[in-house]
Amino acid sequence: MSSSMGAGSMRSASLSSLTRLTLLCLGILLIGTYTTQHIMALWSKTGPILGALAVVGSTVSAQSIDVSWHAPAKSQVNANFTEVLNGEGKWGFIYDTSETPIDKYGTYNWCNMPHVRKTEYVKPSDDFELKYVELIHRHHKRTPYSSNAFPVESYQWNCDEQGLFYFGERLDGSKTAAKTYWKVYISPVNPFVPAGWIGTCQFPQITAQGLDDSYVHGVDLFGVYHDLLGFLPSRNDPSWHEKVQYRVTNNQITSQVAGLLIKGMYDTTSPQGLSIQASGVDSLEPQYSCPAGSSLFSRIKSGSNPAWANHLRAAAPLYSALDTISGVPASNAGFHNSFDPYYDNLSARQCHDKPLPCKLVNGRNDTSACISQTQADTVFRIGHWEYSQIYRDSPDSLAASTATYGVWAAELAGHLRAAVAGDAAAANAPIYRHNVAHDGSVSRLLSLLQIDHMVWPGMGAEVVFELYQKKKTKKQSGTASSQPAPTVVAPGCSRNNCLRQMIRESASASAFCPGFTAQETATASPLPTWIANCKGDAAAVKSACACVVAPTATVSTTPTAAPTGAAGSESGWYVRVLFGGQVFKSSSPTLGAIDMIPVETLLGYIDGLVGKDASLVRGKCTA
Repeated sequence: MSSSMGAGSMRSASLSSLTRLTLLCLGILLIGTYTTQHIMALWSKTGPILGALAVVGSTVSAQSIDVSWHAPAKSQVNANFTEVLNGEGKWGFIYDTSETPIDKYGTYNWCNMPHVRKTEYVKPSDDFELKYVELIHRHHKRTPYSSNAFPVESYQWNCDEQGLFYFGERLDGSKTAAKTYWKVYISPVNPFVPAGWIGTCQFPQITAQGLDDSYVHGVDLFGVYHDLLGFLPSRNDPSWHEKVQYRVTNNQITSQVAGLLIKGMYDTTSPQGLSIQASGVDSLEPQYSCPAGSSLFSRIKSGSNPAWANHLRAAAPLYSALDTISGVPASNAGFHNSFDPYYDNLSARQCHDKPLPCKLVNGRNDTSACISQTQADTVFRIGHWEYSQIYRDSPDSLAASTATYGVWAAELAGHLRAAVAGDAAAANAPIYRHNVAHDGSVSRLLSLLQIDHMVWPGMGAEVVFELYQKKKTKKQSGTASSQPAPTVVAPGCSRNNCLRQMIRESASASAFCPGFTAQETATASPLPTWIANCKGDAAAVKSACACVVAPTATVSTTPTAAPTGAAGSESGWYVRVLFGGQVFKSSSPTLGAIDMIPVETLLGYIDGLVGKDASLVRGKCTA
């Protein structure tokens, strides 16, 4: 009896334990499912940024990556449109020659934009080693597009001094092709005459002068990255064909530039492959379908944008005067939705020393009715205002450029990652990539990086990404100096854009803040320009100084090279970006002056916008 009851009690206890265990497992499963769903939801929002920060142990937090739009600085380019319309001259910009005086190099030159060259190049500290370079630039000067021609042009444009070579050839050398090129001619029998330009050029094609500029561009780049820095392979090193890569778009004018540019860099006429993506999906031009991005750009250039609508109304008298001379009908929407066609037509003439057009009367020039230099200058000023509105001033500009140029940006990020991971050190891995593109390519990139002062990228306009690794040195101790070491004091500090910029400009903060915070009043001295994100608020500057710099801190007297644009990188990898040979300045508080900032910061910014490997772009293009 007792034995039977004991066995029953044991079975009952066993069943009770099993029930409790089952309920516990079910509870864990439910909690796990709930938690996983929430973690995945959170990851979908922060994953792209956090993924970028995992490059090599980053000091950058997801919260510090700001991927929102920030307005550019105010300048003569994006001033009130009435000022632009009624202004004078071209702001000192050059439109009539490829030659910029040596003492003025760096000045905006539409015909041949400033680029990296030895004379002006600033070498970083010897504590940093250049590991990878990626460069993108607009093609060099060309004839106008046929779509931007007047209905009847008053003179011909001929290109008899050059040849555009088109031929195929077997790469195994078994059949060597004749070097054939196109020779445009005008048939005396063909009754059909093309509208617009008449002559032996293609519209567009790189002109002989543009080819010369391409060659000089190549010479200058080799002078910096080989002669000055010793980074590129020498001309007699056969590995340069693998370590140096060139990429073009499906528009043949980029290939025309590449030929002379490579000649300038490597003094070769031997075959050289040009990387190119398939038509319709090319990311460099760009050509891939992105309806949402295109719609955003269309909205910027429409009546729904008051700034755009008002500028077209204000410019109506100028349009009328230009139309009277050019013969372009007022109903031609292509010419009257923006000043792009008039800008292209007139600037191409002036860059090639051709006269401004006059009105045609009975097939003859009426020299009493010509487009004046004053009118042309006004068109040029308006063109810059429009580009700033499209690519920077409109709050829609960042989203539009991110969607339509996000794939190329993601490709760039992938190349930087590969270099950091050591892939660039592998035998014959590319250490230099060169992209020949268009103004629409460069403009979108400037927009995506939120350049502080937007201009219309002229011929040859160049953006360079330089990736450096900090050289490993033994830690040394030294005596204390009076210079304070920047120290972030987290408790009680508002991590706003003013503080973020102060952190990035740590070297400047070290010199400025101790004296500023010691003043009795916050307005005792003018605020420096490097803290523009503080919006001129002296109290905010004082607060940020108190958070960033501990005045009693000391640093070693042993000189060490520190990045000028940001706090240090745990990985030891830094990026410098140059536009026109000068340090790129962004309105984004995350980027600021992109002068040796941690590579994690740039990767976090790009990934936050487009996702790693462009994972967000398709969604942005169809949203």
